[in-house]
Amino acid sequence: MREADGSLLPASGPSTVTGRADAAGRASVAGGRRSVTLVVGLVLVGLVVVTALVSLLWLPYPLSDTSGTRLEAPGAAHWLGTDKLGRDLASQLMVGARIALLVGLGSVVIAAAIGILLGLAAAFASGWVDDTLSAFFDIVIAFPVLLLAMLIVAAQGASLWSAILAIGLGMSAIVARLTRVLAKRVLRAQYITAARTSGTSWAGIVGRHVLPNVWPTLSVNLALQFGIAVLAEASLSYLGLGAPPPNASWGRMLQEAQATVATAPVGAIAPGIALVILVIGVNLVADGLRDVADPTRRSRS
Repeated sequence: MREADGSLLPASGPSTVTGRADAAGRASVAGGRRSVTLVVGLVLVGLVVVTALVSLLWLPYPLSDTSGTRLEAPGAAHWLGTDKLGRDLASQLMVGARIALLVGLGSVVIAAAIGILLGLAAAFASGWVDDTLSAFFDIVIAFPVLLLAMLIVAAQGASLWSAILAIGLGMSAIVARLTRVLAKRVLRAQYITAARTSGTSWAGIVGRHVLPNVWPTLSVNLALQFGIAVLAEASLSYLGLGAPPPNASWGRMLQEAQATVATAPVGAIAPGIALVILVIGVNLVADGLRDVADPTRRSRS
């Protein structure tokens, strides 16, 4: 075909049109799949968040109430039954949601604050300083987060805040190493050299260029660390190193139900399902955020 000036227009035969339609269809399916992943993750996490918020205003029974029959089956009076002391399991599960979110959020904030600061310091450093910090990150990462948390909690004493601090410190090295890698990649870009040539300070470069470019990938990692923190707290509570009574933790609920799992399985099944819902939801949200943050991943889907 020719335009009015006589120039040729690109051919658009049936194969070209079909190819474009197929590409558009694949993009639509991939986009829908990513949307479903993110929505499902948000719904699962939202269930736990709503449960935690409700527990701040209302509980079926106080946590210290032992008036129920020991190991009572689920019913109208006690939705999930009672434990071996006669305490309401639904009330414990609701408070456990609050503690799980508090530990996850608090640990991630501590890990982000320490890890980003050390990672940026390593990215801007050179020579032996960078090598020393990198070796320190690798040494800390070589130890499992749970093992480091157990050592710190054992030294500080078992409490909710000790668990949050211990888990946050254990995860900070992972955040620091990722921040260092991402920041160094940004600092090698030509626009950083142009910014320095124009007189921009290092603080301005960090605020205007480095952090905005590393944050999308970093936020995905922090979302994954949230799930790790929840599991670490549950493990600490299972070992008796988490939040002490009367606080209710899903990990301690599992530990207390261990001896009666054959006769009263709900005491172990309920907190186990709650942990699975929260961790899977957080991982689905992280996967959805990864697709949003990484355009190359979206184009390959």
